[in-house]
Amino acid sequence: MATDSSWDPTALPSQAGKTIVVTGGNAGIGYFVSEQLAAAGARIIMASRSNEKADVAATSIRARVPGAQIEFVKLDLSSLGSIREAAEKIRKLGPIDVLINNAGTTTGSNKRAVTEDGLEFVVGSNAFGPYAFTALVFPALTKSARVVSLGSMATRLVKLDPANLQSTTGRYNFFRAYAYSKHAMHAFAFELQRKLDAAGSSVESLLAHPGSAVDLLSSRRPGINDHFAPLDYLSAIISQGKDRGAWPIVRAAIDPAAVGGEFYGPRRSVSGRPVRLDPVASSASAEFGKEFWHQAEAATGITFVPDA
Repeated sequence: MATDSSWDPTALPSQAGKTIVVTGGNAGIGYFVSEQLAAAGARIIMASRSNEKADVAATSIRARVPGAQIEFVKLDLSSLGSIREAAEKIRKLGPIDVLINNAGTTTGSNKRAVTEDGLEFVVGSNAFGPYAFTALVFPALTKSARVVSLGSMATRLVKLDPANLQSTTGRYNFFRAYAYSKHAMHAFAFELQRKLDAAGSSVESLLAHPGSAVDLLSSRRPGINDHFAPLDYLSAIISQGKDRGAWPIVRAAIDPAAVGGEFYGPRRSVSGRPVRLDPVASSASAEFGKEFWHQAEAATGITFVPDA
């Protein structure tokens, strides 16, 4: 059984014969998640918005992993229509062994925007979108599948306000909306595990966060991370590359010793080897889990009742 000290993110167990869906797998941390899992032998289905960027990412992975199996399905998590179309295609490509809910928006302005379905854009894309996508892909998951959702350290910086999850009251602030979306993803991951347990399902739901991961410190991948944000230079002293930021997500996805309901992140919070962590109590509470599920069902019109 692997432990925090024995798990080696550079020597992954074989994933030959496994099919893994990575949303946002063509860029950033999602790209390195896809590359590392492809190198372990998994068939990767990238689900993201840009066919062109997916082609660049697939070419990059194949150059480093001869024979890599990479497929692409177009997915825009800010559109329920796109989510339905993508989920239908992925169900036909199944069965799915791991679903990694990596995609989401991380930048924006302090002006509130909405999705085409009328949801606050950040929470709609980062939380309600993955909820809907997981619900619709769920029938294609194997009996022993894992669902890995991405959390964030932002949950420790912004206090949760469940009644204002879509920032409908008060002055809008992008970072607060982003933190709310990650509180929501924490709630989704833990509440999904509770529902899986209640159903007697062997599918597992886990949570992971990448720490502070920047392109500047990442291994170079032409066409993937050629440009650096100015903030990269300021945060580099405490950060790590996105290749290492992928490690906790990969561990949550394939560590044989990991179990549903666990949360993984860097040892030093912002950087380091992937270890088990404790989430913010409010995000992990059953009370907020039920509230998020209620809001997600109302926002998406999708009822998600996992079965065995």
